[in-house]
Amino acid sequence: MQDPHSKNKPTQTNQSSDKLLTMIEVMAENPGPMRLQDIAACCNTNSTTALRFITALQRKNYVAQEIDTGRYYLTLKLCAIGQSISQYMDIRAVSLPFLRGTSQLFRESCNLAIANDHSIMYIETANSPNQTLLSTQRIGNVAPMHCTGIGKLILSDYSPAELERFVTAKTLPRLTDFTITDQQALSDELEQIRRQGYAFDNEECEVGARCIAAPIRDYTGRVIAGISVAGPAVRMTDEHIYQHLPYLLDTARQISIRMGWLEAEHSNA
Repeated sequence: MQDPHSKNKPTQTNQSSDKLLTMIEVMAENPGPMRLQDIAACCNTNSTTALRFITALQRKNYVAQEIDTGRYYLTLKLCAIGQSISQYMDIRAVSLPFLRGTSQLFRESCNLAIANDHSIMYIETANSPNQTLLSTQRIGNVAPMHCTGIGKLILSDYSPAELERFVTAKTLPRLTDFTITDQQALSDELEQIRRQGYAFDNEECEVGARCIAAPIRDYTGRVIAGISVAGPAVRMTDEHIYQHLPYLLDTARQISIRMGWLEAEHSNA
């Protein structure tokens, strides 16, 4: 008979995760670099186990070691992660009223997405009344960059070398008959996107679905996110899209300004 309380018992994986997180907290609270044996003692574990966790953290650049003393300390990588989380929490709060207004105007779903490990992740959405959200565009879902409007906006900021590395790492898988799978064809489209300032997904990610996307920039002018309107191709006609495109571009501009983008400075650059 299964123990009714077994689901509440920590597994070995959970225990290891707890120890790792405790180790990070101990090192964060300590005023300076720590000896291995002190870290182990504070975490109620032995030095061998502590070293295994420390080594894993070193491999991911969360921990470094002093050359002269051999003591360990946390790097600023955690700060960078925290800053990114804070930034994207801010962008969600800033963007949501604009998403709602854009959704009402287009009468389609309006989405906010960011780059995430060479893909895009949807972090906020506003759904128009009586409209169904597309399968990929739900909060927390990820989608490829090369066949989505927001993804292509982010890729348009890449240098040729960065694009080459992206294609090597992710390839250009075909999702529909309309997906761009050739690097030169993708480069040509990204150049067009740079000139016009917006990007389409013409049934490239999902059959029967179109989207139009505009970039959100930070204080450096870098594309950090995008706002897109998506819906069935039968409703997202060229006439419908271009009728409301100026509003979408202005919405992305307003969000960018609130994220620190200096429009005049970058317009004159």
